[in-house]
Amino acid sequence: MEAIERMRAAGLTVDTNFEITPEELTTVLPAYDGCVVRGRTKIRQPLIDLCPGLKVIVRGGVGLDNIDADYARSKGITVMNTPKASSASVAELAIGFMFDLARSIYKATATMKAEKWEKKAFEGDELGGKTLGLIGLGNIGKEVAKRANALGMTVIAHNRSGKAVEGVRMVTLDELLAKSDYISLHLPKTRESANMIGKAQFEKMKAGVRLVNCARGGIVDEAALYEALVSGKVAGAALDVFAEEPPTDYRLLKLDNVIGSPHIGAATKEAQGRVGAEVAEKLIEFAKNH
Repeated sequence: MEAIERMRAAGLTVDTNFEITPEELTTVLPAYDGCVVRGRTKIRQPLIDLCPGLKVIVRGGVGLDNIDADYARSKGITVMNTPKASSASVAELAIGFMFDLARSIYKATATMKAEKWEKKAFEGDELGGKTLGLIGLGNIGKEVAKRANALGMTVIAHNRSGKAVEGVRMVTLDELLAKSDYISLHLPKTRESANMIGKAQFEKMKAGVRLVNCARGGIVDEAALYEALVSGKVAGAALDVFAEEPPTDYRLLKLDNVIGSPHIGAATKEAQGRVGAEVAEKLIEFAKNH
């Protein structure tokens, strides 16, 4: 709310509706010069065509996959996001998932809640000394790398730009798949990255690898992941994102070697505060110049 008040103090008229439906949006949005959305709200071409007065769209968060950004820009609409605001929060969730996969924290807790003392069942692994492969090395990937280095992990990465980052060795995708003990995804979903981790990629991975996806659903072929988890090729997976959200098929999540969460990577008080502040800053600046 602080960010909203800041925008109002700067002279912007700001209305909020956190539960608006797609149907309601088609009748409401045409009256506005700009809109701010999170991941739930989709701004697609048909909606953009209904809003000839729309001047700016801001996505509060990382990625623009819920907005037809190129089409909006072709209509003269400015499209922005807040790529750095939630990076630390998503990175911490990815590292937290790795700790759980290494030490079976969730499963051990479940047995304790069931009043069982199964100490011998939970021999785990240390993260230190293991190789972490990062697919994608943008703002979030870099934050994960910093934390992994501090834990004593060897960090390798594959990134489209190939730009070097301190403490990270850049490798080909095939080398990353073959050498990583943990693989963590940190790239946007595009036509090129859709289902880029499928059956062929799982076959190239080290036996017993653990996979973390806090990026976007649909980058991993979930049917191929299911097979790899059942066969034991993948020892465990931690998923914050899914091809369909919420999932209609929970078969993958019901596997004993899978943990998951409902797309909460950016859901921390700190990240939300930074997102709001950055949205306010961008909109105030936009209003000054238009």
